[in-house]
Parts: sequence; C-alpha cells; structure tokens
Amino acid sequence: MISIPHKTKQFLVLLIKVLIVAGAFYFIYNQLANNDKLDWVQFTAKFKKNQSVLGISFILLLSVLNRYFEILKWQNLASYIKPISVSEATKQVLAALTAGIFTPNGVGEYAGKALYYEKNETKQVVFLNLICNGIQMVLTVIIGIFGLLYFNAKYDVITTKTVVILFGVLILTFVILFSLKKIAIKGYSIEKLIHKINEVPKRIHQKNILLGICRYIVFSHQYYFLFLAFDVDLPYLTLMSAVTSVYFLASSLPTFQFLDFAVKGSVAIFFFGILGVNEWIVIFVSTLMWFLNVVLPVVIGSYYVLIFKSSTQPSPKEREA
Repeated sequence: MISIPHKTKQFLVLLIKVLIVAGAFYFIYNQLANNDKLDWVQFTAKFKKNQSVLGISFILLLSVLNRYFEILKWQNLASYIKPISVSEATKQVLAALTAGIFTPNGVGEYAGKALYYEKNETKQVVFLNLICNGIQMVLTVIIGIFGLLYFNAKYDVITTKTVVILFGVLILTFVILFSLKKIAIKGYSIEKLIHKINEVPKRIHQKNILLGICRYIVFSHQYYFLFLAFDVDLPYLTLMSAVTSVYFLASSLPTFQFLDFAVKGSVAIFFFGILGVNEWIVIFVSTLMWFLNVVLPVVIGSYYVLIFKSSTQPSPKEREA
C-alpha cells in the first residue's frame, strides 16, 4: 500500500475543500445569473410594494427554524454513536450540505458527515443519516398524498380510476417488498434493515419523527407565506394542498441540490397554473425557497468546510514526512 506523506495529504485536503466551496458557489451563481425565467423587474416592483421589515424577518426566521430542526434531528440521531453539542451538530450538518450540493439527491451529505467521525463509525453515520433523511421523505410522501387527493378532488387533475390504479400499484409494491424481505443482496436485506432500525432506541425515533414534523410544518408554511407576500389570494387548504403536492412529487424525482428550485419550480408551475397563479411568481417563490434554505446555509457551511480537520490523526511516520 502506497504511503502518502502528511504534508501532501494536507495539501490534497486543502485542495478538495477549496474545490468543494468553489464548486458550490459556481453552481449557485450559474443558476441565479443564467435563469431567464426570473423576471427581476416584476420582482423588484412587487418587493417595493410589499416590503416589510417584520415580514422579511419572519420569512428569515422560518429559514433558521427549518435548518435548526434539521440540526436537532442530527444531534438526536448522532447521540446513538456519541453525544454532540448543538454547535457541533450545526457544523456537521452545514458542512455536509455544502459537500452534497452538487451530488445526486445530496449523496455527498453522507460522506460529509462521516468525515467528522472515526473510520470504524462510518457505516453507523451513513445509516443514521439515512434515517434522518428517510423520516423526512416518509412525512413528505404521507402528507403529500393527502394533499394531492384533496387537490385532485377539487380540480380533477387525474381520474378516480387512475387514483385507484396508483394506490393498487403502491400496495402491491409494499406487499412484494415485505414478502421478499429475507432475500439478501450482497449481505443486505429489508429484514436486516428493519432489525437495524429497531436497534436504535425508541425515544430517538420518536424525537426524530417529532422534529421531522416540525420541520415539515415550517418549510411548507414558508412556501405558503411567500405566496401571500406575492399577493396570491387563495383559500388556505387549497394553497397548502398544492404546496404539499409539489413537495411530494418533486421529492420523488432524482435531482441535485443546486437544481432543487428548478425541479420544484417546474412541478409548482403545473399545480399553481391550475390555480391561476402567474408563472413568474411561482418561479420566484421556488427560487427564494431554494435561496433561503439551501444557498444561505451553504454559504455558512462553506466556512465549516474550509476549517474542517479530520478526526483521524496522522501516524508519527506521516508527521515526519
């Protein structure tokens, strides 16, 4: 096995950190500067008309709460390995978010968090992060299905027959998965996964679910309040059913964090178009959601990436090199 000198390792780590941060900022700039669907003239006019220090502060508070609940979720789950402070959880979550911004479905987040732990804890970190993201996905799907059914009942987007077929396929998929739960692929099976999940104390799962619900309420209502700020006057249940449907369908599509607003924006255009909302408003609300909940945390996370120090210490020979 080739031994890399410690100074070379330090240089490579620094190079990787700079590339991650530079890449993150490039993708953010590219999406904001080259999106021809963003009508900045109309946005500026609407902003000047409805600007309010209290309103802006409230929207920013929701962004802070959204990420704070995610940090608390990770602190709670990481306690299964070892207790960590809120500040340490903040560092790990934001740095991992930055590392995952240009990876499919935020896969880089898993590796980003794992770097803060010993090598023998990597599998546990990846598994706990899977639970952290998994509960958010489950909540998005469950609430989104109810939202989609309510929206469909009012606007007949798809026929009743199609709804029945979709539910039938969903139920059949679950039946097949659980009937084959003992079949292992490369040593992994659904049964082993369920057993592994059950090893985590119930209090941790319960707190994870509660924090996941709180986070969902925050970011879905931030979407709702941004539409109100753009003078979209629709009944609460109608608007929220569209929001939950957008999150449900958009989260089902494989995407990159830096393209998140584009995916949600395209799905949102369909639903809010049915409600008669102007396309430019939908695009701007989706972009603002992405900016407030991804870009701003990534900016802070970039600092944590740059100051990152590996938890594994170099050997005496590597220090001498």
